[in-house]
Amino acid sequence: MNAGSTGLGVDIVESELIEPRGGESSLWNRILEGNMYPYLHLGPLTLGTFGILLWLGAVAATVILHKNFQRFSIDADALNVVAFVTIAGVLGAKAYHELQDPAELADSMRRIMLPGWHHPGEILMYLLKWFQAGFAWFGGLCAGIAMLLWQGRQAKFQNGARVGGLRMLDLAAPAAAIGYGVGRLGCLLSGDGDYGKSTKLPWGVHIRNDALDPPVPNPPDLKVHPTPLYELGYSLVFGLWLWHRAKKNLPIGQLTGEYLVLTGIARWFVELIRINPRVHMGMSNAQVAALGSILAGIVLIFWSKARSKKWVAETVEGQLPVASCQLPVASCQLPVASCQLPVASWASDGAMGCLNWCVANVEMRPCGTPSTGNC
Repeated sequence: MNAGSTGLGVDIVESELIEPRGGESSLWNRILEGNMYPYLHLGPLTLGTFGILLWLGAVAATVILHKNFQRFSIDADALNVVAFVTIAGVLGAKAYHELQDPAELADSMRRIMLPGWHHPGEILMYLLKWFQAGFAWFGGLCAGIAMLLWQGRQAKFQNGARVGGLRMLDLAAPAAAIGYGVGRLGCLLSGDGDYGKSTKLPWGVHIRNDALDPPVPNPPDLKVHPTPLYELGYSLVFGLWLWHRAKKNLPIGQLTGEYLVLTGIARWFVELIRINPRVHMGMSNAQVAALGSILAGIVLIFWSKARSKKWVAETVEGQLPVASCQLPVASCQLPVASCQLPVASWASDGAMGCLNWCVANVEMRPCGTPSTGNC
């Protein structure tokens, strides 16, 4: 497998694994080929499809995270959290990819600086072009996790208790899965090298020569696996699974561990049909990173179960966190017997304003009944 370069850090892979084939073009291929462009030109404005789909992925993640915040009564701004995580993830993915080949990185920086400091506009143009492709999934994952851990220290439940880093990771797991899948479509539309090997399957696609990183050679009848579509498929399934798993009172961190295991396994298998070079015991860099994700997830699952700290908010000033019971607060019929929390004082739900309860004795009193003192 031989690798070349576009001159600005965008690798072009030439492999014997991609071979032309004859045959009729599928309807799917004709539809997709007609819409596969790395850029959209709107008059004087040029937009990269990778950036557009990355933005759509962030929007999808924001909506899901916002719903999760509402479900668990989290007082935090989902848009703010996703914005910081997206920026950190993009920078981390780019840094991890480039640091795998320091010599190529140095050469790219040299080419970017060729115009000299007296031509800042040209330097910026070359820098942006260099930043259009070349991202590593594992680097984005690590940077995103670090940012979420920090965000969790700032976020609070509506009763004032801190969410914490691991809880924030659990909250973000469904959003991360689906947002990643949607954003991955940008890799396909821009043709940045994330496609797979040649295939004769009817859903194989042709990567146009004006893509960011087209196959070399690239005859008109060459079809390859649309691996970003496979990633979208399993990401949607994992996102739905994690969303429903969050309804259970799992130990803190277990949901994050399941996310790491599931995505790691799926990514390892997708890499089997990708064109990435094999560098470690017959595995690509992404496969090695996927094994690390699987191992970290398994360790986190066992650690969280051994720690056995359930996914409930701690009380603040004797107030019972209703969200921890996972019950609808809009109803005036609160089944307190199911709220097994270590609270031995009376409390009332100001938002609902219709019930007082005592968890220790599982009693209910009508509104207006004195609720001071112990149960």
